[in-house]
Amino acid sequence: MEDLIVIYHNDCLLKNNGKNHPERKERLDIILKSIKEIKTIKIEYKESSLADLSNISLVHPNKYINNIFSKIPSNGLVSVEEEPYADTFLCQFSKNAILRSCGAGIDAADLIFQKNKKRIFCAIRPPGHHAETARANGFCFINNVAVTTKYIQKKYNIKKIAIIDFDVHHGNGTQEIFYNDNNVAYGSIHQSPLFPGTGFESENGVGNIFNVPIKANTNSNEFINLFENKILNKINSFHPEIILISAGFDAHKRDPLANIKLESTDFKIITSKIIEIANINCNGRVISFLEGGYDLLALSESIKEHLIALSS
Repeated sequence: MEDLIVIYHNDCLLKNNGKNHPERKERLDIILKSIKEIKTIKIEYKESSLADLSNISLVHPNKYINNIFSKIPSNGLVSVEEEPYADTFLCQFSKNAILRSCGAGIDAADLIFQKNKKRIFCAIRPPGHHAETARANGFCFINNVAVTTKYIQKKYNIKKIAIIDFDVHHGNGTQEIFYNDNNVAYGSIHQSPLFPGTGFESENGVGNIFNVPIKANTNSNEFINLFENKILNKINSFHPEIILISAGFDAHKRDPLANIKLESTDFKIITSKIIEIANINCNGRVISFLEGGYDLLALSESIKEHLIALSS
């Protein structure tokens, strides 16, 4: 068993999206509570730093970042999208939440490459995998996993990085950012059709993008078989030096925003299979980032399964 580090910050709990919005602070509340209930593994907690704009700008132009922060209101909510897709909001506490979420990945990278740590989970919000180079959408402003990837490449001279995304929604932002980067492999399994409407198998970049769109009501066995055969086998052949996970738990059968039929225990199986690939290729180095998952009971159960497997 590997010791597990959980990186979080209370600033991420202050981000408000308004009444009845699915991406709410209770998601992170229940996750942090559930993690503390895990008694079978050693968990160390660290508070995330504020991401430096120089690191964020490895992915996102300064103009884009400054424009987002300039829209932050002194009270109430401001949408960064036009109707009818206005569901990505800024509130007065958004800036620090965004910077802490991004900073968690940078902190994780430093712990892995400076302190020889192996397994880290970033318990953060807002999520990031929908954020494109210069477009916020899908509750996301900064692409946390992409910034961490670019940071690792630059600071630690790591060439080959794999990003595995099992959120039920396609990570359009991550795909767009790395679409022509043959040093980054991106594999995503996601319900289709569903927001954001991208992620077809034909979208394969320079041979580095592995999309697996699945139909509504896909069950556990079908999901896991496709995940292994169409993503993990290709990631294994890519031979990454580190694996980053976009860990969304909205493929759970209870989730209100999708229609996939995973059980909570399936996230242990999925994560264990990723760990097998990490142990073969990259000395077990894995950073996992919280993305989606909008049913609190499903989150509570699934996060435990994910972290137990992550530490194996």
